[in-house]
Amino acid sequence: MLKLAVIGAQTLLGRELVLALEARDASVVPLSIGALTVEEEVGDLVVFAPSPALLEGLDTVILTDTPDLALLEAFPGRILDLRAEPEARLDPVPLAGPWPQGLKALRGRPALEQVLVILPTLLDNVGEVGGTHLRSVAWLGDRGLDGLVEQTLAVLNGEDPDLAKLGYRQAFEMVPFTPAAGKGRLMEIRVPSFHGDLAILQIQAQDGRSLTKKEAPTGVKWVETPPSSRDVAISADLLAHVDFTGDGKAAVLTLGFDPVLWGVLRPTLRVLGLM
Repeated sequence: MLKLAVIGAQTLLGRELVLALEARDASVVPLSIGALTVEEEVGDLVVFAPSPALLEGLDTVILTDTPDLALLEAFPGRILDLRAEPEARLDPVPLAGPWPQGLKALRGRPALEQVLVILPTLLDNVGEVGGTHLRSVAWLGDRGLDGLVEQTLAVLNGEDPDLAKLGYRQAFEMVPFTPAAGKGRLMEIRVPSFHGDLAILQIQAQDGRSLTKKEAPTGVKWVETPPSSRDVAISADLLAHVDFTGDGKAAVLTLGFDPVLWGVLRPTLRVLGLM
């Protein structure tokens, strides 16, 4: 049985991760990043203040919040950095397979990268892909939820929202971001919803071929109409809808997914060998 610690178990993401791991063959020590207040202790999950003694004998420490870095200096096991803004110098979680041998630490990947890997399992003969990613603030965890709520209340009260938590104005705004290097023709737009991402992809078939729809793999569900962010927020599956051109040479593929499930929970269980 794997022995793990989740540091930041008092956060929304941390609690989800603890519950997912405990449902598998894992022993989990839920840790905060410091002493908890009475308000933070309310709930059905007992979370402990971190200490080096609690890490002894563990296989892996998972970060969903930032602890005192001295806590991990002597830790001999593996470290998985799943914070919204992880250490960039770390190698990312592989897109397939278990934890790579010889690596002590890994960082998480954005959910979209994990989702795009499944394209060949949805459609045959995929060629060029472009489109738009509508990104909710769920990837920022508690900071995203709190920031969106605070900005929304400020706007409704006729005030300028404080941008400190999110770093940009989000309440009632659609905010486009220039694609990062390596993202190809995918534009990211951050939307004023907490949960539920959509990727609207324009797909061209390979030269001389036509796109064909495949049977949905485990965790994916074909739907009759393009999913909304609300549909995604209440579904445990990735929701997929495709609209082909008459000749099948191109299609619009809409994918709706839970960014926590696809960006954190599924890849974590996979690299730890729990799926």
